[in-house]
Order: sequence, then structure tokens, then C-alpha cells
Amino acid sequence: MAENLDHIDRALLRALQKDSSLSQRALADVVGLSQNACWRRLSALREKGFLDRQTLRIDPAALGLGLVVFVMVRTRHHDQHWLQRFRALVLALPNVTDFHRIAGDYDYMLKIVSKDMNAFDTVYRQLIEKIDLDTVTSYISMETIADSRDLPV
Repeated sequence: MAENLDHIDRALLRALQKDSSLSQRALADVVGLSQNACWRRLSALREKGFLDRQTLRIDPAALGLGLVVFVMVRTRHHDQHWLQRFRALVLALPNVTDFHRIAGDYDYMLKIVSKDMNAFDTVYRQLIEKIDLDTVTSYISMETIADSRDLPV
């Protein structure tokens, strides 16, 4: 599907990744289009599914969420019923910002943000007390080097 993108579409996507708050006029100027042509391109990109949503990134530290923990989960259960319960449980935890089913030594990886270790422990207890898990291992992030980098367009 990405093969259908020309250099203008790619320029639009790069510009939007840098600053999604750009007005349509400013965006048109950045990529060298008229405002109407820019609107048509954006509409087509939305229809084709390239533009998922428009959001604003909030600095976690500004909210007092300075602790980042990656939690690796291994389970003995792989049936659909267990998976549905586990997904519902994890998605109900607001401190979980990323949630992946992975291949390798573990089955799932969660990124959890919290105020401090006590707040993380509360989330951790909510996770382990409500569903049967085989192994849960936590890795505390010492420094965020890159977070939510732009996609290579």
C-alpha cells in the first residue's frame, strides 16, 4: 500500500508527524500545494487508512509520571477465553501505555508509566492478582533515549 504514495503524499505524512497541529494552509505551503489540492490529498490519505487519528503528546514527567517500567509476561494459557480476559484486564489499567503480544521467551510486553515505585506496585498487584500468569518480570527504564519517533516515510 505504501508503494501508492508519491513524494507529495510522503511529504504530507512527514510534516504531519512533526506537527499535526499545522493548519491546512500551513501544511499546503510546506509541501508546495494549493490549499484545495492539499485538502484533497489529506482526504485521500484518510480514506486509504494512512491517517489513523490526530493526537497530542503530553509530557509524562509534567504529570508526575516519571517512572517507566517494561513488564514482560509469560503464561501457560493460550486459549481464546484466557486471552480475552487478559486483554480486558490490561486495557483497563490506565497506566499501561503500550501492550504487545510478542515472540520469544515472553508472551507479552507492557509499558507502564507511574508516579513512583509505590504507584507501580499498585498497578503490578492489580495485574497479578486478577489472572493466572506464569512469569512476570519488570525492567525499570533509567532514561528515555527515543520515544515515539516518526515513522520512516
